[in-house]
Parts: sequence; C-alpha cells; structure tokens
Amino acid sequence: MERTTYLVTYDICDPKRLRSVYLTCRSYGDHLQYSVFRCDLSALQKARLIAELDDIVNKHEDQVLIVALGSADSDVNRRFEAVGRPYEAKTRRAKIV
Repeated sequence: MERTTYLVTYDICDPKRLRSVYLTCRSYGDHLQYSVFRCDLSALQKARLIAELDDIVNKHEDQVLIVALGSADSDVNRRFEAVGRPYEAKTRRAKIV
C-alpha cells in the first residue's frame, strides 16, 4: 500500500472544535507544532481524515490545509529544516476546554 506524507495545518476559531481537530489529527500523524501535523497516509486514510475533519469544522469560520509532500518512503523527513530551535515533534497536549 503506497503512502504519501502530508503536512496538515489548521486555523480553527472555536476552542471545542480546535480540540476535536487536534485529537483527530493526532490519531493520524505526528504533532510538529501547535496546529501542524505530519501524516503518512494511504489514499483510504486520507479520505477518512478528510471525512472526519469535514464533520468537525465550521465551513464558514475554519480552515484545514492538507499539503502533499511526496512518497512516505522517500527522504521526506530530511525536507524539514528549522530556524531557531532545532526541529522536534511536539509532545504537548492541547488544552481541554
């Protein structure tokens, strides 16, 4: 099964929806920064993620961007560079509201 690496980032206006989006993304990938995830997904997993997010977000107030970075089997992890603190996956949890 071929997998693609995606960068998922979001801007959610409501704290309750924000937490739901965070928890959904967390079940699909690695938390990189506050509203940014890296997800290695098959086509089916991507479709499920989009369907779950579509049920959560307010289509007039919120936005989720999903950017394909290429094959998960490629050197995609070496494409991440940081300015300032070195890159590391966040282990912080979202605030419960």
